[in-house]
Amino acid sequence: MGFRFLGIDHVQLSMPRGQESVATAFYQDILGFTRVSKPIELNNQSGAWFETPGVALHLGEDVEFRPAAKAHPALLVQGFDDLVGSLEAHGILVSLAEPLNGARRAHIFDPFANRIELVEAAN
Repeated sequence: MGFRFLGIDHVQLSMPRGQESVATAFYQDILGFTRVSKPIELNNQSGAWFETPGVALHLGEDVEFRPAAKAHPALLVQGFDDLVGSLEAHGILVSLAEPLNGARRAHIFDPFANRIELVEAAN
């Protein structure tokens, strides 16, 4: 083969229309992502983009929004206990999952009921 995949450029999640401020309050203010500007070519499209080192999440408005209850991004986390504590302090329900390959895991839902998995990064 003359090609290979190098990684994932970004993950797109959906949200209801008119909810960019709610997305920002969760992804930036609670999870600590930075909201970034979309490329000028996409300025006419609604939605919000968020980044943190190694992760790019795009939240796009969907007129027929349905949350992703099963499909989900799995984010590697350093400081797993600190994140869980911070989420719980913000009133976010954290469901601990069975460890996988020695890594602790948890599931949360964003304000739009999109599922997100948190996986403890190896030291």
